[in-house]
Amino acid sequence: MKLQNKRALVTGADSGIGRATAELLARAGADVAITYHTDADGIRETQARVEAAGRRALALQLDVGDPGAVRAAYDTIASRFGVLDILVANAGQAMSGMAVADMEDARLEQILRVNLMGPLFTVRPFIHLRRAAGGRGKVVFVSSVAQHLPTPESAPYGMSKAGLGSLCRSLSRELAEDRINVNNVAPGLIETPMTADRFENPDKLEQSLERIPWHRAGQPEDIAQAILYLVSYEADYVTGHTLVVDGGLTMQWGGA
Repeated sequence: MKLQNKRALVTGADSGIGRATAELLARAGADVAITYHTDADGIRETQARVEAAGRRALALQLDVGDPGAVRAAYDTIASRFGVLDILVANAGQAMSGMAVADMEDARLEQILRVNLMGPLFTVRPFIHLRRAAGGRGKVVFVSSVAQHLPTPESAPYGMSKAGLGSLCRSLSRELAEDRINVNNVAPGLIETPMTADRFENPDKLEQSLERIPWHRAGQPEDIAQAILYLVSYEADYVTGHTLVVDGGLTMQWGGA
């Protein structure tokens, strides 16, 4: 098993990409700490799937935008699991329908705090504990193709995801001497609760699929497999990289 006896933290694991990732890491041999913001039923389902894979699960409620809460979560994980080997910073929040000229300051700050500051708050304790353990470890941020594409009426979302790409590159250099790999996955259109409105509108869905060369949406498992690669020993020489998993969407965009 690729991750035998490894310990991982996956934020935003109550559904979608986070749930699929937690389950796949468990199947690969890792114990998994999983966090949620409000969906307690969802995190119980994820916990059941991790445990069904034969691994330990630790579910924690967490607002990743609160650095004090993040530090407390790490303390709890340390007392229950020991030192983490893997961090998957997946928690995030979508937005749409808000032009820059009309943007509410509170909404802007909320999106940036959750999507950009949250991963930064989450990775800082991980760095300290891995350095104390002698280095090594794997970090994966979950970004979006929005870091590469224009995002009209959701500019803060695109800003936050572009910022994650920059954070990934900067951290990969800062942590190279510690042999801590830092990478980023940028999903395209993935069928999750966050994108449910797209799939409930046949016209909107058809328009979206026309832009994707593979003419289908991705599934959470498509992203989980990419994350599994990046946190495994097979990716030991990969760092500072954004892996786009989008069915060719970003290659098609200019001509769509």
